[in-house]
Amino acid sequence: MTARRAKAIWNGTLKEGKGEMNFSNYSGPFTFVSRFEEGEGTNPEELVGAAHAGCYSMFLAALISGESLTPESVETTNTVTLGKDDAGPCITNIHLDCEVKCEGLSLEKFNELAQAAKAKCPISRLYSGGTAQIDLDAKLVG
Repeated sequence: MTARRAKAIWNGTLKEGKGEMNFSNYSGPFTFVSRFEEGEGTNPEELVGAAHAGCYSMFLAALISGESLTPESVETTNTVTLGKDDAGPCITNIHLDCEVKCEGLSLEKFNELAQAAKAKCPISRLYSGGTAQIDLDAKLVG
């Protein structure tokens, strides 16, 4: 398969420092404020969320395609919650919200495929057994 690279550099202390993340065609700043408060820039949790949303959408589309159906759209939003446990900061919850438009897909089959994608997409599998609980709200629309 493929190997992908991403790079991050951090300069300075945790609270006063700043960093930059780079991959493919993306380059963006991140800071203590953008991660733990509200501020300009991105943070690792947003990138985790984007990666998981993209992975889930693609995997669900593949499962639907395996049923000889063509999804018009699979739109997934991911909310990643950063919290704390006894060991320190950790991702405590990942919530996927997904809407699918696909003519001919029954609600029963959709629910089965949505749950299978949640369990089997590579990013979900990466997190299984970790500190985060992964929740899913999936809707078949139109």
